[in-house]
Amino acid sequence: MIFSVDAILFDIDGTLVDSTPVVERTWRTWSARHGYDADEILRVCHGRRTRDTVALFLPPGERAAAVAELEELERHDFDGVVPLPAADSLLRALPPERWAAVTSGTHTLMRARLAAAALPVPKVLIAAEDVAAGKPDPQGYRMAAAALGFDVRRCLVVEDAPAGLAAGRAAPASTLAVGTSHDLAALTEADAAVPDLRSLTMEVTPEGLVLTVG
Repeated sequence: MIFSVDAILFDIDGTLVDSTPVVERTWRTWSARHGYDADEILRVCHGRRTRDTVALFLPPGERAAAVAELEELERHDFDGVVPLPAADSLLRALPPERWAAVTSGTHTLMRARLAAAALPVPKVLIAAEDVAAGKPDPQGYRMAAAALGFDVRRCLVVEDAPAGLAAGRAAPASTLAVGTSHDLAALTEADAAVPDLRSLTMEVTPEGLVLTVG
């Protein structure tokens, strides 16, 4: 498949940065402290803001403290945070005005993870605190496209999780799934799916970007 687009809008965790071990350690540590089933939480947390995941399991009065505790755990754990295959070369080949990141994490945490993985930080980064509703709501991707000055329908969303792909589709942008944190069989709603970014070839043209999958 070939995508001809104006810009690429990337998720970060699980798409550009391998932070899955940190995410799992954080939720397992917190779950063990408070008596929750970590496996149940991990089935739904990927691609979602911490506050949105917490809201699925805790009553309103307990949510703020849980979010603060989880974010504190994440801020001190960068062990194993590395770039995913081809992320560095792809980002450095992209014109800065033609890509952005849309993440369910906070600005502080995502910038720290990009730095830990030695990846460039985009000029446009839409984080958890920038949106009223997190993924699968499309607000973040619409905001990123607008900040770059492009119609979201002319953008490609690259995601590793069902919630993020749902947000991209609803934006509505074209979507590419990478099977870096989920089985590709769980990502069938995307326009195309690849094992990782090594399967993506990009050409920068005067009109935009041409991306070939496969």
